[in-house]
Amino acid sequence: MTAGTAGASFARSLLRTKPVDRIVAEGGQGEGGELKRSMGLLQLTFFSVGATLGTGIFVVLGEAVPLAGPAVVLSFVLAAVTALFSALSYAELAGTIPVSGSSYSYAYATLGELVAWVCGWCLLLEYAVSVSAVAVGWGSYLNAFFDSALGFTIPEAISNPPGEGGLVNVPAVVVVLFATLLLLRGTSESATANTIMVFLKIGVLLFFCAIAFTAVRSRNLTPFAPMGWAGISAAGGKVFFSYIGFDAASTAGEEAKNPRRDLPLAIVLSLAIVTVLYVLVGLAAVAAMHWERFELSGAEASLAQVLDVATGRSWPSTILALGAVIAIASVVLTVMYGQTRILFAMSRDGLVPDVFQRVSPGRRVPVANTVIVAVFIAILAAAIPLGRLVDATSIGTLFAFALVSVGVIILRRTRPELPRSFRTPFFPVTPLLGVGFCVYLMVGLGGVTWAVFGLWCLIGLAAYFLYGRRHSRLAAGSAGRGTP
Repeated sequence: MTAGTAGASFARSLLRTKPVDRIVAEGGQGEGGELKRSMGLLQLTFFSVGATLGTGIFVVLGEAVPLAGPAVVLSFVLAAVTALFSALSYAELAGTIPVSGSSYSYAYATLGELVAWVCGWCLLLEYAVSVSAVAVGWGSYLNAFFDSALGFTIPEAISNPPGEGGLVNVPAVVVVLFATLLLLRGTSESATANTIMVFLKIGVLLFFCAIAFTAVRSRNLTPFAPMGWAGISAAGGKVFFSYIGFDAASTAGEEAKNPRRDLPLAIVLSLAIVTVLYVLVGLAAVAAMHWERFELSGAEASLAQVLDVATGRSWPSTILALGAVIAIASVVLTVMYGQTRILFAMSRDGLVPDVFQRVSPGRRVPVANTVIVAVFIAILAAAIPLGRLVDATSIGTLFAFALVSVGVIILRRTRPELPRSFRTPFFPVTPLLGVGFCVYLMVGLGGVTWAVFGLWCLIGLAAYFLYGRRHSRLAAGSAGRGTP
């Protein structure tokens, strides 16, 4: 074999795609058992809402209002439109390839094994680090609730990680353990618990709106856009990351009762629900408290400060703190679920060790996978001050979103005959806009973020060439154990 032929063969091996029919046929099957199809449209929609509606609205509003003023409402709409382009592409691929791997599996079917690996690797960064950060934030809200309701707080030594005034973040470990126990009980039980928590946190946010709207002052809304479009755009970039999580429903493709029908609907419905809530909360907040006071109140306390201004009493803030505790626990549960299912799909393809695809015959969940993910996340949350590393998860998410939009275009050209329960409207304009907006936001991220992203990708490429490529079941021409 000549050097040129060998090089061409090597390149083809990196670009080999996994047939859609084979991906779908393997759905639900792991080593030792099958996942249980137990989730309907409501559970799928609320899984997506649960992963999205959390720390974002409780924290990001206080950071965004000083940038845009009352026009932060338009910033939420702008961010929603940006997310919608990717959501519509997700909806088409979720209905066409209804499996657990989400954008990793979509990339494998359209862009090839190497790109799929990089996509899956970026999703691991997004899910693991973001859920660790959310778990860390849960402790601060739990302390706020204890202080408001019971008059005491957890000592700093066991409520903060090293480097932030503590020794170990015990509350972060507790919320990860809580989510782990639910996930180990089974998908149906996890979905039921999440649905209850989502109803509660939606109720708390509507309670906030009801209280805040009683204190509306028209002068608080003028001038409406003190920083003009530049401020609206800057705040839109900030609040966009409140929408990350709507793709969680796509990771449940192998445990949905009717995935081709329900997955696209769940993705679009969850984005609509979250957008309406964000706009309502944003409007109620800036109408009840002058926008310049948000910068003084601090990001984490902004909604509580609005209620204090509106009522002059502490009990509404106590209810809000309880809502934040519930909201963040729901995010930890759903994002951990998503990470385990992406690893499940990657393991079934041979790109990560077999342990991640082993299914308990009794519980019909990947027990070892869940425990390993939980231990890793708990260590991160308990001992590491994440700082700016959390921001680096955003670039991985945007990269995955862009790949999904590209995948829609490629699959329409290569497999036009595939049954599609949902079609992205205004094709190919919509997916092209999705790619453009994602690239635009990625370019705007800082140099440190790009450096962390580059380093993470290099580590991922090393892992692929040392392990994944050598164990790929697609390369071996066999589905391997646990697959047809």
